[in-house]
Amino acid sequence: MEYLHFEIFTDRLLIKAISLKYKEEIFREFTPKIATYLYAAPAKEIEGTEFFINQSLLEMQKGENLIVVILKKDSQEFLGCSGINDLQTPHPQTGIWLKKIAHGQGYGTEVIKALKEWAEQNLDYEYLRYPVARENTASRRIPEKLGGQINREYSYTNLSGRVLNIIEYIMPKPIIDKGVGL
Repeated sequence: MEYLHFEIFTDRLLIKAISLKYKEEIFREFTPKIATYLYAAPAKEIEGTEFFINQSLLEMQKGENLIVVILKKDSQEFLGCSGINDLQTPHPQTGIWLKKIAHGQGYGTEVIKALKEWAEQNLDYEYLRYPVARENTASRRIPEKLGGQINREYSYTNLSGRVLNIIEYIMPKPIIDKGVGL
């Protein structure tokens, strides 16, 4: 599948493949506060954001990961980034970050729901993983609203040096009844 031209629409959003076109917005909006509960750390210089985008594009060309930007459908306003990593495994991982002014408006659930529905149609997997910091209650509601179940809990140190207590939710791929009769 060609992930570099990925694009899906929801009621309010356009979710499309990341590109260097969004480097300024990503650099500006992916702040230490936004990254508090994430593994990644904000880039100190724009070159770090460019490196992240170029790496993402290479991984997408290889079919390993799908990294997207989230835009308002009507205005094309940049809202954040999301994606699905480990596409070729039985347990891909999804996640999201939104800029501060986009919090609390249901965009996170809308994006993850859309990516989950896309994955159901396009990927061969057992379940999607959604790891989230225990303290990040708003982000925990996303997989909970989508029927996610707690799979395991663990801790790790993120790239900013903060220890995160992670709850990993899983969202199984629905079993589709092919209607095979006797």
